[in-house]
Amino acid sequence: MAKHDEAVAVRVDPQANGQPSLGDVLVHTFNELRDELVSTLLFVLGNREDAKDAAQDCFVKCWNAREQLHQVVNLRAWIFRVAFNTAKDMQRSAWYRRSKPLRAEQHTMAGRESAPPLAVEHKETMDQLRRAILDLRQEEKEVFLLRQNGDLTYDQIADLRGCPVGTVKTQMRAALEKLRKVMA
Repeated sequence: MAKHDEAVAVRVDPQANGQPSLGDVLVHTFNELRDELVSTLLFVLGNREDAKDAAQDCFVKCWNAREQLHQVVNLRAWIFRVAFNTAKDMQRSAWYRRSKPLRAEQHTMAGRESAPPLAVEHKETMDQLRRAILDLRQEEKEVFLLRQNGDLTYDQIADLRGCPVGTVKTQMRAALEKLRKVMA
């Protein structure tokens, strides 16, 4: 039965010689990337709801451009680029700058049971790392997140950002040095 479900999930475009439609390829790829995309956008925007909104807006923008997908060399990288641009647009909007979202984790009370010491230490380390990533310069943060969360190569990041590979590597090195200092 699972094979039947998979066959239904991807339609075949009769105009494309038995190939899935561009829309279906986009939906499938976007669904595979969604969690990575939201977690990456969380670092850029600083809150989960805004990250989800940006991911949704990103999908709409990608969907509206689906007829040009045959020109896209790396669909994964292209989706991440659209997502970063969407997040930047959100940050530039006057409404976004004026509103300060509530972060639920800052306003929840701790449970009565104490967490195991290793879990607490791990959470503190992860919080420290998140703060350090948020404090990186925008270019460094973008390169770091595309490399770590997006699994893109330096060449792919350079193509995406329209800059030399050496620049990307320099920005990544600077990001890693800053993160190491904070985590040391």
